[in-house]
Amino acid sequence: LSGEPRKSAIRLAERTLDEANELLGQMRIEKQNIPSATRSKINQRFRNFESDIDGQKRKLKTMSDDRKALFGNRYTDNPDSDQQLEQRQQLLSGTERLDRSSQRLRDSQRIANETEGIGRDTLADLQLQRETIQHTRMNMLESEGYVDRSVKTLRGMAR
Repeated sequence: LSGEPRKSAIRLAERTLDEANELLGQMRIEKQNIPSATRSKINQRFRNFESDIDGQKRKLKTMSDDRKALFGNRYTDNPDSDQQLEQRQQLLSGTERLDRSSQRLRDSQRIANETEGIGRDTLADLQLQRETIQHTRMNMLESEGYVDRSVKTLRGMAR
């Protein structure tokens, strides 16, 4: 493919990859509800899906960056030597790795924020439970005082 059909095919592939990412996001949420016994198997398959999609994204990026295919024979920026071409490839590869690492870092930050929220909720629950226990203890001590007074009154009546 070349020209306009190629551009439309690339746009279609980009939309499809975006939809796949949305599905992965939904799967990420759903897998939290799976029992931990089967979660490890699911996590492995999920990581495989993610790596497949990342591979397809890289492949699409190289296809869409192919200037000669996009611009036809108008592309004249031919490097003078193989060394320049190799340096460009290394630069592109480094940029892709940086993008993937940045995405992983954003994912890690999101997970850390979710974990912090869970911890905050747990601490709030523990505080409520502590207050309930203290209130129950105070009621028990008060009741114990009433029982002692009642026992004294009954002894006095028995004499």
